Amino acid sequence: MSTTPNFEFPYILPSQAQKHVTHNEAIAVLDALVHLTIESASLASPPETAVDGACYVVAADATGDWAGRTGEIAWRDGNWRFLAPRTGMIAG
Repeated sequence: MSTTPNFEFPYILPSQAQKHVTHNEAIAVLDALVHLTIESASLASPPETAVDGACYVVAADATGDWAGRTGEIAWRDGNWRFLAPRTGMIAG
């Protein structure tokens, strides 16, 4: 298994080169999800003024960078990143 079962965080594998890349990937996801705050759940396209760390739930019929990501959590980390919500997640 190369990822965690719930949020698919990447595991650092034995003899893996550039371990910091894998570790940083997991930290970036944790940063977005711990104490999750949703800015909006009604936008179907990315806001032009979104700041890094802002989280959104992608609305139906999404367009642009959000196309095909309906219902997923989108957040900025230099670029748009996405994660499918899991049963039991709570957001403010």
